[in-house]
Amino acid sequence: MSSAMLRLAAVERRYRTEAGELPVLRGAELEIAPGEIVALVAPSGTGKSTLLHLAGLLERPDGGEVFIGGKAAGKLSDKERTALRRSEIGFVYQFHHLLPEFTAEENVVLPQMMAGVARAKASARAKELLGGFGLQGREHHRPGRLSGGEQQRVAIARALANEPKLLLADEPTGNLDVGTSDRVFTELLTAVRGRGLAALIATHNPELASRMDRVVTLKDGKIT
Repeated sequence: MSSAMLRLAAVERRYRTEAGELPVLRGAELEIAPGEIVALVAPSGTGKSTLLHLAGLLERPDGGEVFIGGKAAGKLSDKERTALRRSEIGFVYQFHHLLPEFTAEENVVLPQMMAGVARAKASARAKELLGGFGLQGREHHRPGRLSGGEQQRVAIARALANEPKLLLADEPTGNLDVGTSDRVFTELLTAVRGRGLAALIATHNPELASRMDRVVTLKDGKIT
């Protein structure tokens, strides 16, 4: 049995359009071990986001299988997939998607409470995570009062809140200026490596990709 935290086995994904079926993934194969950080670099429109959605159990493949920690997800119910996603997977997007009416701390507390963690314990973990990203004193600020880099740090803290074993990130610093992007990405890598997570990070930036353990790309619906 594979020891991979994430394994895509001959994954296929097709979308139905007015012009007919559009194949996006054609037997994609990928394994990522615990502690391994993999860069996904490919042109827009080749299926990067689709691949991340399948890996994160947000979509179901049309063929093949997605394994999370060795567990096949294809035949799980929606409720079971949600529970697996909540306990094992963290997401970071290009745009932070923080809830604007809640503070930084509350944004990190909410996913924990949804997973059944008591408020006091969730709040303590949120403070610890935000402090680790240099946000002491900013915990009670709403997103609108935080800089772009601070907002993305909160989003990363939120992704780590439930102690996932797999992190998926889609252009996590693509919306930041060069200097801020470098600092936030360094913090992201440090947090992922320090926790021994498996990670798949999509980026257009070759310099950022070179700092990861290996680089994969998509070509003709397959991972190379």
